[in-house]
Amino acid sequence: MTTAPEAFTTAGDGGVRIVGDRIGDPLAPAVVFLHGGGQTRRSWGRAAAAVAGRGWQAITLDFRGHGESDWSSDGDYRVASFARDVLEVLRDLPPKPVLVGASLGGFTSMLLEGELAPGTARAVVLVDIVPDMDQSGASRIHNFMFDRMQSGFDSLDEVADMIQEYNPHRPRPTDLDGLRANLRHRDGRWYWHWDPKFIDGTSALPPTEVTEVDRMHAAVQTIVNAGVPMLLVRGQMSDLVTQERADAFIARFPEVDFVDVGGAGHMVAGDRNDLFADAVVDFLSRHAAR
Repeated sequence: MTTAPEAFTTAGDGGVRIVGDRIGDPLAPAVVFLHGGGQTRRSWGRAAAAVAGRGWQAITLDFRGHGESDWSSDGDYRVASFARDVLEVLRDLPPKPVLVGASLGGFTSMLLEGELAPGTARAVVLVDIVPDMDQSGASRIHNFMFDRMQSGFDSLDEVADMIQEYNPHRPRPTDLDGLRANLRHRDGRWYWHWDPKFIDGTSALPPTEVTEVDRMHAAVQTIVNAGVPMLLVRGQMSDLVTQERADAFIARFPEVDFVDVGGAGHMVAGDRNDLFADAVVDFLSRHAAR
């Protein structure tokens, strides 16, 4: 029986405080969910519960600068630093976890298993991300995150309207309480729940690795050469991983499993959590037996 999430904290790289949730038996093999840029660990709630319901230990983390984790005092938001934070969390988990990474979390998974610490993971799931992502889609996401970053919002209704405009295929939520996890309430206004330096260009050490296509391809090559099972889950309406980008990735790495989720955009787990969770659980049952 799946229990409620249990929060925990870990000292990440350089002592940055990393906050996470655990669902399931702490002695069971772990599936570690890594969110995208600007998101929090709450975005994985239903998917984590589904995985924990199959007997795994589901771990969801807030990256540094996001959610309840500390902001980096020196503006270090390199993908390698995210990966080193995750490695510190993994020290307290059973060996050989599964890494499930969306967007920025996918780049973190690639770099962690394919460059920094090969042999760490038993499997890797990339959620709507490939090394050679579509730059116009990436710019659209950046613009969405940058807009209203400093000014904030008058109300949760205003936030919901902006999200609806960005994701018109997703129904506007009738219960707005779920938005609170992604926002901070300060001086009567609502602000995104992440460090502005992460996105506004003022970070001393930004995540430039996301533009290093050859480096990320080399990391994926290392992963598949080692025989680590990989799955790419694409949102069928994604403008970041277009059909052409997905086809090119699978042609380059035919060892990688592929699932195309209908009715979903870049935020696959949020758009169609039922299909996403089924795809992940099926992949785990076939390739990452506990």
